[in-house]
Amino acid sequence: MSVALAPAGAAAAAARLAHPAARTLIRRHHLRWWEALPWAAAIGFYFAFPAYLAFGTELLITVLFALSLDLALGYAGIITLGHAAFFGAGAYAVGLLAFHGIWTEPITSLALAALVAAAIGFASGLVLLRTRGLTLLMLTICTMALLQEAANMAHDYTGGFDGLPNLPIAPVFGVFAFNPLYDNTQYLYALAVLLVSFLFVRTLVYSPFGQSLTGIRENLLRMHAVGAPVRWRLTVCYTISAALAGVAGGLWAQTNAYVNLSALDLDRAATVLIILILGGYGRLYGAFVGAVVYLALEHFLARVYPTAWQLGLGLLLVLIALFAHNGILGIGAMLWRRYGRGRAEA
Repeated sequence: MSVALAPAGAAAAAARLAHPAARTLIRRHHLRWWEALPWAAAIGFYFAFPAYLAFGTELLITVLFALSLDLALGYAGIITLGHAAFFGAGAYAVGLLAFHGIWTEPITSLALAALVAAAIGFASGLVLLRTRGLTLLMLTICTMALLQEAANMAHDYTGGFDGLPNLPIAPVFGVFAFNPLYDNTQYLYALAVLLVSFLFVRTLVYSPFGQSLTGIRENLLRMHAVGAPVRWRLTVCYTISAALAGVAGGLWAQTNAYVNLSALDLDRAATVLIILILGGYGRLYGAFVGAVVYLALEHFLARVYPTAWQLGLGLLLVLIALFAHNGILGIGAMLWRRYGRGRAEA
């Protein structure tokens, strides 16, 4: 009897895989060859520019922070300008534990930073995600401002405006120590954390849960009509996004051995939003492209025009807003549809 059932079970499994929806999901999860390019470029940067590894580490952390925002904004359509609240929560979680000698091991400290940021994201999401639009935008800014003021008022523990300097971070796996003069360990450590986080986000957004988030973003009323638990899914997404931002903040505190109120600043929240708009939101790799372009332009323009470098970035953003509604990757996708696909078919 078991022998007779085995072919039937195999046939049923094959039929499920042959379903168009299953084939689409498999194609989405399938890795493309070009997806290796950012990681090859990151490894090449390590060998080609050893004097700029501090800049490279900052770039990787910025990519991770933008990726966390992309999950909430790009895929779930949660409009927020206070994402630095979770970045700062993760940074202060790592900083307080290390500065006061409670816990200095880097990997578990990042896990604790993620938990702290996730708890704040879940608690605030339960309240904030009952609103939409401009109200939600203002409430996210208020949440960030409240956390920043709390960190400032608790200056006996957080150092207030001066922050927590010289954080003692233990070596990774007890072997690879952070060196303030040479950023080899910091860069490779940040790259490893970004890779793990990216693989998690990539799996999530291509899962049925991730596809439901896209449905909520595109047509909220229809998702309500089909019985989807919209608010709970948004809350879960917001919590995961907050946890990833907390990891980015904790990583920033570890690699700089320092944390202060700038981790909770509006400038940081606005910058990561600009990066995502510049690269393209809802596309996974928009965080990579936007962070590279923004930080490279910032570095270049600050050297050429130290007093007016933001003017160049402002003009670029105006052009993106006028001619590319989904950032640089949106331009690439449009050109591919117009020229590349036609040549491939020919």
